[in-house]
Amino acid sequence: MGGERRAPEAAAKRVALVVMGVSGSGKSTVAAGIAAALGIAFVDGDGLHAPESVARMQAGTPLTDADRWPWLGRIAARLADADASPAGLVIACSALRRAYRDRIRAGAPGVRFVFLDGSAELIRARMAGRGGHYMPESLLASQLATLEPPGTDEHDVRRVEIAQPAAEVIAAAVRALRH
Repeated sequence: MGGERRAPEAAAKRVALVVMGVSGSGKSTVAAGIAAALGIAFVDGDGLHAPESVARMQAGTPLTDADRWPWLGRIAARLADADASPAGLVIACSALRRAYRDRIRAGAPGVRFVFLDGSAELIRARMAGRGGHYMPESLLASQLATLEPPGTDEHDVRRVEIAQPAAEVIAAAVRALRH
């Protein structure tokens, strides 16, 4: 019986978090920093894309919802897998549309989101300065067109401005999550 009492408490303390935003907003860097600050695991959602989807994006072709649904299902499953990450998990995932966030919520109840928000100009400049990423700068316009910023009724989302250095963005996100 003692183990049965601890399970709900552990589940209540477990963190399931998505760091979201368009490509170039700093999702992977910020998500890894938050995970380190909280002492939990980090997964880059890009690694959960099907190879065909990665090839499409590398070719400059935006993904369709049909491409995204299975990926979002894998994201939700990883977030909900308490056996694989008992203390919790932070995943970097664009989650651009509300329907995508709702899909993740349905598969990972209790998930929370950090929305990395910044100007298109700032993000474009960051994308131009990075190398080795499969997402070309040419797809930023498509991502911005797809983005549905979280509504005020999405109480599980914390918005963080990205114009400051990464360490300050991470600290602001951790503070927002603790409130």
